[in-house]
Amino acid sequence: MSSVTFKHVNKSYDNKKLIINNVSLDIKDKEFIVLVGASGCGKSTALRMIAGLEEITAGEILIDDKVVNNVHPKDRDIAFVFQSYALYPHMSVYDNIAFGLKMRKVDKKTIDTKVKEAAEILNLTQYLDRKPKQLSGGQRQRVALGRAIVRNPKVFLMDEPLSNLDAKLRVQMRSEIKKLHKKLQTTFVYVTHDQTEALTMGDRIVVLDKGVVQQVDTPQNIYSKPANTFVAGFIGQMNFIETVVDGDVLKFNNVCVPIPENVKSQISGMDKVTIGIRPENMSGGNIKFAVKVDISEMLGSEQIAYFNIGDEKCSARLNSDFHIGDELILGISPDNMLFFDSEGKNILN
Repeated sequence: MSSVTFKHVNKSYDNKKLIINNVSLDIKDKEFIVLVGASGCGKSTALRMIAGLEEITAGEILIDDKVVNNVHPKDRDIAFVFQSYALYPHMSVYDNIAFGLKMRKVDKKTIDTKVKEAAEILNLTQYLDRKPKQLSGGQRQRVALGRAIVRNPKVFLMDEPLSNLDAKLRVQMRSEIKKLHKKLQTTFVYVTHDQTEALTMGDRIVVLDKGVVQQVDTPQNIYSKPANTFVAGFIGQMNFIETVVDGDVLKFNNVCVPIPENVKSQISGMDKVTIGIRPENMSGGNIKFAVKVDISEMLGSEQIAYFNIGDEKCSARLNSDFHIGDELILGISPDNMLFFDSEGKNILN
């Protein structure tokens, strides 16, 4: 068992604003869970509290149902992989991977076996005699992972480990870390601000904003059934259009959107509703309207058009060819819309 539990956890500095605000969370044994949010949302602080590198202001953190609030970091049986790799430049790859085991006075034969096993898993065998400066960024990150693997911890904690890598290498390392998780069958808690990493790597995603958990769910549900406008806008792009409720339709800019039957009872008594539409769903529907292109971005086989709907800045991913200043006819459908109340909550959640 390698579960991690937050029970009403708070964190503040000098009794000022809460960095972590009443967070309760159950991370399951062998789960790959991703904490995601903008800079300053508290995700790295949450990770450091699991590790024991930050004290908890209130609440409890449990590892395997044992409260660890006052347990020293070295006694929590976790391994932390940092953004900066934190390798010793004067040591070989072998010695960097072996360092933690040597500090724990593990016998040389066991160290040698564990280091070589980790190197085999991470394709580092041929680099064991090299120094970190002789390695690429991806290889250095694998060394940092190797140092964690040899400890055979209950929980792996990873704080934006791929942010220093170029785009192509990030894609490769995402795949390697997921393979590693499958092979080791250990609990991984992974912090990132990158929504693509969150969607492609996590069994579940925890979306944080200003220290508050906004939603915990599978990548598919986070994307297709966001709890509120913050989640909808942070995980994938979302167009938000404010509409006026008028009988059985929602109106904006002389456009009428029929209200779906499953939404009617939920918005009874409301004057306004915000509809959310992904950029990829801004064409093909039977509700037509014109927009003027302000900015155009080329993405290979697709183009993104940016334009205004009222005061809202919106976008559409299209296969057609167009230029700045062109008028486009878009087509939307209620089937591809989300509906949010005045507080930004998903009406159908």
